[in-house]
Amino acid sequence: MVSVSEKNTVSLAVYTRDADAASYPDGLARSVHFAMSVDGCHFQALNQNYGILFAKAVVREDDTICPRCVKNPQVFRMEGNRYGILAVRVCEDGTADEESRGKALLWITGDFAEFEDERLIDLGRDVPVERVWCRYEEKERCYHIFWEDEAGNSYENTAENMRGELGKAVEGPAAVPEGNTIELSWSLGERIRMRWSRIHNTEILVPEEITASRREDVERLTAAAVYSDGSAAVKNVVWETDKIDFEVPGTYEIRGEVQNEEYQFPLARGYGDPVIFRWKGKWYFIATNDNLDDIGFYVRVSDDVAGLFKEGITEHLILGVDEEKGFVQTFWAPEFHVIGGELYILFAIGGKVWGPQCWLMRLKKDGDITKACDWEEPVRVRRKDGSWLAEDGITLDMTYLKAGENSYMVWSYRRGIGTAADTGSMLYIAAVDEREPWKLTSDPVLLSRPLYGWENVSHTINNEGPHGFVSGDRVFLTYSGGAANGYTYVLGLLSARISDDLLTVSNWKKSKAPVLSFYSVENEYGSGHNSFFEDETGNLMIAYHGETALESNLRCDGIRRVHFDLAGNPVFDLSAKRDLDPELRHVKTRVTVKK
Repeated sequence: MVSVSEKNTVSLAVYTRDADAASYPDGLARSVHFAMSVDGCHFQALNQNYGILFAKAVVREDDTICPRCVKNPQVFRMEGNRYGILAVRVCEDGTADEESRGKALLWITGDFAEFEDERLIDLGRDVPVERVWCRYEEKERCYHIFWEDEAGNSYENTAENMRGELGKAVEGPAAVPEGNTIELSWSLGERIRMRWSRIHNTEILVPEEITASRREDVERLTAAAVYSDGSAAVKNVVWETDKIDFEVPGTYEIRGEVQNEEYQFPLARGYGDPVIFRWKGKWYFIATNDNLDDIGFYVRVSDDVAGLFKEGITEHLILGVDEEKGFVQTFWAPEFHVIGGELYILFAIGGKVWGPQCWLMRLKKDGDITKACDWEEPVRVRRKDGSWLAEDGITLDMTYLKAGENSYMVWSYRRGIGTAADTGSMLYIAAVDEREPWKLTSDPVLLSRPLYGWENVSHTINNEGPHGFVSGDRVFLTYSGGAANGYTYVLGLLSARISDDLLTVSNWKKSKAPVLSFYSVENEYGSGHNSFFEDETGNLMIAYHGETALESNLRCDGIRRVHFDLAGNPVFDLSAKRDLDPELRHVKTRVTVKK
């Protein structure tokens, strides 16, 4: 009998889950999930048992969205070290999708981490499909696609290339399905497991010995935190330098404690869309204030980030109700941004008739952020022709993005909300001039809309709350989907090269699964609508809102470090304990003092 340690293969399974309206609804459950086994019998779910591949919604002629899901996924080997996943597309509630009669969904991948966009392949019969599977015959250099309709009839197609047209479907005897598992090499299995498992700290490295002549030489010695995927991060260390006499040459063994800034969730209750910002040596906090029914913009100020969340901290009103100006309700998603060297707040606000729109206001020269009188009059955002950003819908959640020498605004736009003509919220991008950021210099470009089940789950149809940053030669833009004040709220991710034209949608890559969900971090639900800031030690941090319980709708705020994996991709779910294993935080080294 071959032991698990001697095996050189693993088994990968694809499957869907049973829906639970209270904790894992249709739009999530009816997606493709992954699980892995080293013995072929006992499988461990990947991605915390959250879906990985989601069918895209259908966009109707009236520009509304009709969600789609999948059933009966199957996985198969393709030519040239490629793999395919086939599934039947269904409606969100699992009923037959009439637009998918005689068709099946296909995803192609080489590593089960990155996937080509799904294709709806035509099987050539106008009948509802129940299940479909495929086998590649290497000798024939041909694919055999077997499938059944809902009546139990069996069919077969052949094809030389799964990206091309399939041969005519012929009726045949029932074939034995290949199943929903596939055997893969151990090395590929490890890469898949690493991609779809949570990263955690495995080791702390410090030099065994250093030479120093003064206390500062030791104090600047840092540690390298190593993670389960092989990536690393620099951590500061507080060393016992008082144990060293720098006037007496010799070798001293000292201990140190690795530092990791930890922020307990929740930091504040009743605040959504949090932004933390550093300006002229002070830290500021601004958010949507649910405690005051989203009326007014209030700012907190402190000497450090932690101080922003101390009990009893003063909140300064910088923009309140003004019926004459049309500032009445939906004081939403304020963001600080430095544009062309000047400080602005971007925000959405609405009048007596509900309908938030994007505005901005600029801080006066040498102004105090906490004083309302030090802000210029708010200006509503316009298109390049001078018209309002939107005349037939709502605009909100505007953010500023600087990529290289180019400046952009990204925002959320929605038409027909609350009606049968609801388009869902969509992300748009346009260029702006830093000197007049309230006026677009290009036409708006549709960047993303909620086509995946995790974006439109339970009819929430959201793409909102964009916020971006640049790392190396790449631009990253997070955004939120799902219910804004519920547990299904998640983060999606768009990325592009900084050298690319960001107004060309094809230059952006969109994550097929959320990068942060209620399955990501223990006891945090509905994490979303985030912002980024750099702390005093240079770490990129994410601020976000979420809930403390599955059934809660109270938005609360959290902060944690953004990690970068071995491929340079941002990781947003690294909890404090997985960022630094408490068992590894104590280190030691030898210091040789030389005069």
